[in-house]
This record gives sequence, C-alpha cells and structure tokens, in this order.
Amino acid sequence: MALLDARGVNVGYEPARGQRIWSVRDVDVTLEQGEFVGLVGESGCGKTTLGFALTRMLRPPARLEGGEIRFDGVDISGLDGEQLRAQRRNGFALVLQSGMNALNPVRTVERHFGDIMRAHARPGEDVSRAQIRRRGAELLDSVQLDADVLSRFAHELSGGMRQRVSIALVLSLDPRLIVFDEPTTALDVIVQGAVMQTIKDLQREKGFTAVLISHDLGVVLDATDRVMVMYAGRIVEDQPSAELLRGPHHPYTEGLLSSYADPRADEVELGGIPGAPPDLSLPQAGCSFAPRCPLVEPICHDADPPLTLLGAGSAACHVRASEVAAHAR
Repeated sequence: MALLDARGVNVGYEPARGQRIWSVRDVDVTLEQGEFVGLVGESGCGKTTLGFALTRMLRPPARLEGGEIRFDGVDISGLDGEQLRAQRRNGFALVLQSGMNALNPVRTVERHFGDIMRAHARPGEDVSRAQIRRRGAELLDSVQLDADVLSRFAHELSGGMRQRVSIALVLSLDPRLIVFDEPTTALDVIVQGAVMQTIKDLQREKGFTAVLISHDLGVVLDATDRVMVMYAGRIVEDQPSAELLRGPHHPYTEGLLSSYADPRADEVELGGIPGAPPDLSLPQAGCSFAPRCPLVEPICHDADPPLTLLGAGSAACHVRASEVAAHAR
C-alpha cells in the first residue's frame, strides 16, 4: 500500500470578490515510502497549493473542493481538529519556503520546539523543559546547528540557519512524509547547496518520503528520484528523474528543459515558452497548454488529455499518446 494515495484532488480559491479560481484540478498523486519526489512548474501553476492540500494545511480563501487523500490507508481529507492533529505525529508535515515567515519573531527557537512537542505529546510523554532542550539540541545537531541556537530569535539567524531550524522543528514530529515548499528560496547559491545537501542526507538517513516543490528544475533533478511537472493546476507529466533529460516529453516539460543551458558551452542558447498560462477562473476546454504548444493539433482544443504511458512514466498529451500508439503498432 502506498504511503499517500490522493485521487481527484480539487482546490478552489474563493475571494471575497470575483470568480472562484481552480488552482488544483482533478490531481492524482501516489507516493511510496522512502521516495524523494520533485514537483515543478511555473509560478501560479498550483504546486504549493497542492502541497498544502496533501498536508491539510489549506486556509481560507483556499478550500479542498473534492477528492480523497489517503495517508497510510486513512482518508485525511475529511478530518479536522484533534483527529487531524493525531495524524500529524509520525505522519505528515510541511516545511514552508521562508524561514523568517514560518518562525514567530518574539519566541526563541526553544519555545518553538516546546510549542510543537506539547501540542503533539502523547499521554505520559515527558515534555519538561529539560527534555525539550535535550530533544531540541539533538534535532538542531541533525541539521548541523549548535545547541546555543535554542536561545536565539529568528532575526538573530541567517536565512540558511532559519531554514534549518524550520526543518528541525518538522523533524520533532518524526514524520513519514515531509513536503518541502521551495526550501531554498531567497538563499544564495552556496547556502542553497548546503541546505539541499542536508535535506538529502536526512532523507537517506531517516527514510521519510519527501516532496520537493520548486521552480528550479536543476535542483529537483539533482535531488529527487521522480519528477512531477505541473501546469495550470494539473499534473501533465510524471517521470523518473534520470529519464527526464532524454526522450520525448510533454511539450511543456520540453519548454522547461530548454530554459536551462550547459554553462560550459561556448555559446549558450536559451529557449522559452511563448504566451502566458491560462486564467484559472475560467472554464478550461481541451488541453490548457494548447494555446502555447508548438505541437498543437485540433483535438487538443476539444479534449482534455489524460495521463498515459510515455517512456518510463506518463504524460498528459494527445500528440505524445498518438506517437506511442503508432510506435506500438
């Protein structure tokens, strides 16, 4: 049984004024124990919203409008209050993309650990200040920070240190699934590499399932086993990371790949994707990528393509599906 199995997930944003925005549309996600999966796409494609939905962290105006999210066999999509809190311990957690925004500026790191450990304590569990300090020091050490960080406030830490603290706080729940929402945003390249190496080391050591949300395809390909590509609220491709750099892919994936070039080349030519993503407040007829697609055919404007076999994974593309069918004949 998969650790997480989500089917038909739909998330809408209902602003006080204006049309409802369908940020996630009929998404299916399966995650196995110990997998490291990447989720990439343009800003606004719904990847962060999907991460929040899978970990039940959505807040108004966002709302889970439909679908089933099974974690370890339990449908968490309808849970609330204490039932949901109980699932988070040894269950699932989310690391936010900005450590400064995730941490309370008027509470020390030690008090953050205390808040989490007391909120999720089981009957008879030791949550004394001494135990919180011991456990906090252990977790900080696991992300390569000294124990004296416990007495500091968020503004006294660098961006990389704040992000490591956020990871350590999540680890206090001993989760089996962690969603990392752009954990290296606003960090310089050196710190970004160090934080990503820490995440990879922790994932190998502890064996938790990880989802890395990012707009940086290079970082995702380096860290993950499998990559899901998201466009206009849907997963349009799902491939092993090692296969993403060869063979035909969804035209949107190929557009993303063409935006990266070999820095060692004498001449660097960058591709691009013309046009703009669709307005998700409007009904989508056919393939959402059709207006920007270089391979578009008449069927693309009429029918929304399902995920079908492509290489070692799958893609939602009428053209690629036709090519696979023709090759099989």
